[in-house]
Amino acid sequence: MIKKIIWVILRAVITLTALIIGSYILHRYEYFISFMYIDNIVGMLPVTLVIISLGGMTALLWFKHTKKFAPLSVAIALITILSVILFPTALRGNWWLNITTSSESEVMPDLSVYAPFTESSKAVRLDEEPALRLTDYLPVLDGATALYPIYAAFAQAVYDYNIFSHDYVLSTNTRNAYEALIAGKRDIIFVARASEQQIAAARAAGADLRFTPIGREAFVFIVGKENPVYNITQRQIRNIYSGKTAYWRTLGWRDGGRIIAFQRPEGSGSQTGLQIIMGGLQIQVPQPLPDVSLIGTNSLMQQVSVEWQGVQPALGYSYRFFATTMFVNPDAKLLKIDGVEPSIENIQNGSYPFVANFYAVTNGDPEGNTRLFIDWILSPQGQKIIERTGYAPLAR
Repeated sequence: MIKKIIWVILRAVITLTALIIGSYILHRYEYFISFMYIDNIVGMLPVTLVIISLGGMTALLWFKHTKKFAPLSVAIALITILSVILFPTALRGNWWLNITTSSESEVMPDLSVYAPFTESSKAVRLDEEPALRLTDYLPVLDGATALYPIYAAFAQAVYDYNIFSHDYVLSTNTRNAYEALIAGKRDIIFVARASEQQIAAARAAGADLRFTPIGREAFVFIVGKENPVYNITQRQIRNIYSGKTAYWRTLGWRDGGRIIAFQRPEGSGSQTGLQIIMGGLQIQVPQPLPDVSLIGTNSLMQQVSVEWQGVQPALGYSYRFFATTMFVNPDAKLLKIDGVEPSIENIQNGSYPFVANFYAVTNGDPEGNTRLFIDWILSPQGQKIIERTGYAPLAR
């Protein structure tokens, strides 16, 4: 009798523990607070698998196991194990064997118009003599495409023209700039915060990444101009990119069809920005496009205005200056987030929710001219260049 009571208690404890774990998982991935906004089968699968695994485990614990029901018990056990195994795949929505991709290189803005020391350069200039002039060792710079106008202007202000060459100011994009810094081929890179993979790569290589915040920028979400949606909430963004919400009708646009949620490559500055916004929430892999023509120029800024079946169903993201100045798509618009526009004023007063620092990153503590250069960037003159370029300087 005592053994029977102990076994009942043990089964009850195991069942309760399983329910707690299952509830925590659904809470952790925000299925409880977003359940009413799940509008597609792929988005519902993680919840279904958790329920199946909990139901199967409970059945195995409480059913009487006799020879008569042995096949049923085995079937339930296999289904339960399969549900647990498939759960990570369901979170990522990674069910597709062939995703529509393009082998074409991404179309990018013409950075030569910002090149330092050229007669028609758009890189901003100070209206006074710089407090720093580097006349011997010039730090080698690299960074994000969107930040090139800033650090090109820094070099133009401070570097001695007589010893300058364009090999000192490169723009190979965020991912390549991090790789080059870790390999010791750059002195400073100007980028957004590193991704977890980039931090791990630095650690594995013995690099010591040092981040000096130098300015602030808004992370923005973009749709086609004909899209009637003008505002999106943080919750809606998290639901879309975690796969819970797949249709515009859930956001109030009845005729919008399926949301084509474009993403950027892993390691790019904007993809890291999305990962920061999503926190620890799993980002769903890009779903298959309805037609290969929607790839277009393979540039997210151009893809957001694609038309499909009479509407512009795409959603994308970037940084404000890149989207509004460097690589403008006149057939696209920026969305408000929780009713707030991504303006310089709203970046500085903190009302726009998606604002992040960008950094001057070095491998180890900066020394010599590299240290002098970064200190000057943080000075009123360096911050003035950031502001005049079109970014927000650090809060004064």
